Amino acid sequence: MSDDLQYFEDIAVGTKSRFGQYAVTRDEVMEFARKYDPQPFHLSDEEAAKTHFGRLSASGWHTCAMTMAMVVENMKSHRQAGLGSPGMDELKWLKPVYPGDTLRCETEILEKRVSASRPEMGLFKSRMTVFNQDDVAVMTFVSNGMVRTRPV
Repeated sequence: MSDDLQYFEDIAVGTKSRFGQYAVTRDEVMEFARKYDPQPFHLSDEEAAKTHFGRLSASGWHTCAMTMAMVVENMKSHRQAGLGSPGMDELKWLKPVYPGDTLRCETEILEKRVSASRPEMGLFKSRMTVFNQDDVAVMTFVSNGMVRTRPV
């Protein structure tokens, strides 16, 4: 295993990081909506104008997918001995995401612990906040991560 991997022991509670840049396009918003969330306000300017969105907006699930794309891209240069995730908590869509927005991420490590049943694995929680180009938070969630402890 490479020495440049981040292990459980390297994760510090309180650590913050900023990363990512994702340009939201109209074509992608509509393509995602057609396939996964075909509600009228994700597919039509006219229908969206009748709602509180005011105009075509991305699905919240699409916002999650765009965030995951930024996370994976960040992982290429910040490698972790990751073991996946058992899920996330407290997902909140705070503001609509529109075509033309550019998204970015900020995370903060909230807590960590070694697994009681699997001491070769640690668990950690981090809060993800996704912002648009105006530094307005559009989505938050708490991610639960699993990562290897450093080999002895």
